[in-house]
Amino acid sequence: MNHLFTLPTPCYVVDEGLIEKNLIILRGIMERTGARILLAQKAFSMYDLYPLIGEYLCGATASGLHEARLCAEEMAAPLALRGKSCENHIFSPAYREEDFREILKYSDHIVFNSWTQVKKFGERAKAAGKSIGLRVNPECSTQEGHAIYDPCAPGSRLGVTKKSFLRETELLPLLDGLHFHTLCEQDSDDLERTLDAVEEKFGEYLPGMKWINFGGGHHITREGYDIPRLERCIGKMQEKYGLTVYLEPGEAVALNAGFLVTEVLELQETDIMTGIAILDTSAACHMPDVLEMPYRPPLRDSGLPGEKAYTYRLGGPTCLAGDVIGDYSFDHPLTEGDRLVFEDMAIYSMVKNNTFNGMPLPAVVLREKNGACRILRQFGYEDFRQRLGSSRP
Repeated sequence: MNHLFTLPTPCYVVDEGLIEKNLIILRGIMERTGARILLAQKAFSMYDLYPLIGEYLCGATASGLHEARLCAEEMAAPLALRGKSCENHIFSPAYREEDFREILKYSDHIVFNSWTQVKKFGERAKAAGKSIGLRVNPECSTQEGHAIYDPCAPGSRLGVTKKSFLRETELLPLLDGLHFHTLCEQDSDDLERTLDAVEEKFGEYLPGMKWINFGGGHHITREGYDIPRLERCIGKMQEKYGLTVYLEPGEAVALNAGFLVTEVLELQETDIMTGIAILDTSAACHMPDVLEMPYRPPLRDSGLPGEKAYTYRLGGPTCLAGDVIGDYSFDHPLTEGDRLVFEDMAIYSMVKNNTFNGMPLPAVVLREKNGACRILRQFGYEDFRQRLGSSRP
């Protein structure tokens, strides 16, 4: 992939062929089980690839109005020209009154987070011909070490517990389905355990539903993921309750399909390792999950600290003292101008990035299946400025 070293830095590079490899795996599950799989746009929203994704999957799911509109305009509309349909689902912890008319315009499945939201918007959505769902909380935590990603933690604001569910069962006729989302980068054994909890708490209501949504967090395209167990979970809900099963993975669509190319700007001396390398990319701005998750992103041709001859701490150019990507070792000393390639950078990095310190956003590049790289977007001062004030020239 020597072409990566001729691109402007920093830049995100998404590989179309690797995206399609993941999509083939997901489509295989749909073909074998009849489940319907959607792209979770919160993880990956590179809409230039939406027509491709729509050819393999059943549509997308949104976390708010803007994502719902993006799906409608960039996935559903192009597919409609080819005679194909596209589902557009949405879930939000609470909907704004002023947004809801547009949400009805773009979305066909609307999932509510509480009975209060069902009371406020449910009749209107039903009258508009929408399929209505309620998110439930099975109170079954399967997270280890990442409480920020655990919707089943005590005091969670996401989903209706059984106790709350039982208070408003007179509203059940409004519902077409139940939705839960409790996983994060997990295998299907955790899904199986969660399904047991869903059945225990809400199973008596499932025969009256049309569908169930397993949410996201399924690492389906990761090497070693137990796909047969996933398919058994899907089959159980279909056969036992006659339900259509939805899944809405985000990471699984773009897992290991993107890169962040960066350049070494400066090398500093330090007593604790070979040196510190300041890059033109920032953990805080361009890969925020490094600090939030936290995690250590894979870096091509590197090793763990001390594994190779030269160990460097890689940091960003912002004023944040903790803007550190991690410690990596190399076979050769780094020099100013060297290019480094971080892997698995298609997911969450692009949708979460920011311009703290006035940092320019990385360019967005598509590596097409023929190997050619096409720069889709570059960002400059005006992109930073327009976020902060008036629209004057």
